[in-house]
Amino acid sequence: MSTTARTTTPQHGVSFAGILNSEFIKLRSLRSTLWCYLITVVVMIGLALLLAASSRAGAGPGGSGPGGAAAALPGQAAWLQVTTPGIGLAQLVVAVLGALVITGEYGTGMIRSTFAAVPTRIPAIVAKAIVFGVTTFVVSLVALIAAALLTAPFMPDKGVTPDFGDPHVWWALLGGAGYLALVGLLSFSIGAIIRNSAGGIAAALGLILVVPTIVSIFAAVTQAEWVRNLGAFLPSDAGARMYAYVTGAAVKASDLIVLTPWQGALVLGAWIVVLFLVAALLVKRRDA
Repeated sequence: MSTTARTTTPQHGVSFAGILNSEFIKLRSLRSTLWCYLITVVVMIGLALLLAASSRAGAGPGGSGPGGAAAALPGQAAWLQVTTPGIGLAQLVVAVLGALVITGEYGTGMIRSTFAAVPTRIPAIVAKAIVFGVTTFVVSLVALIAAALLTAPFMPDKGVTPDFGDPHVWWALLGGAGYLALVGLLSFSIGAIIRNSAGGIAAALGLILVVPTIVSIFAAVTQAEWVRNLGAFLPSDAGARMYAYVTGAAVKASDLIVLTPWQGALVLGAWIVVLFLVAALLVKRRDA
């Protein structure tokens, strides 16, 4: 009797470290993960090299013509402008992957096994978000540093000498990687709410791309300052400030709101916190 009772007694739940390890195994086992991260790296490095190589040789600050956008910026800001253009495209890839990480399990029914192993559910969702966010940050940071290193030899011809000791450059690179990780988590949270791959991807890309476009058009038509200020708090606009080259307090030329990199990170983080809390509540209440 005692042996039987001992055998049928439920075991303690899986530790959070075990859940993290399980989620990491799942993430790296998905073929979509490898392809999305590979595309992210190729896009970020490839666009940086393309822009650096196609810039007009000898175009110093204030230059124009091909590559003039970067040449018109002062010093290290020009180098950073050449290094980070791929973030705009990489965010789309990361957003797609963020939605697939969670909606893929709902689509295949694997989420039932996950919740069976972690009946409280919330630790599984948190672990999945942590693993995906950290992995995306590391991959993005490696790609951005590689882009900076590979574009540096092209910059002297544009009148810019890259300074690897400039802390503002490194903060901007960290901010760019952080932005991509947060965009992925934003999409992840939306995917957890909708539980459908197509719907999650469409909603995430709509929030990142379509909504800012609508706000910009509305602001141009109405010339309303409050609309432009509203746009500064959208995820993509606030997040873009995270990898801006900022050396000190910006001088405001108007009453328009210009967020600092840290303020942009806090605004984007607030979006994610709200959406993730909604997702966690729904995950807890709904059937798998």
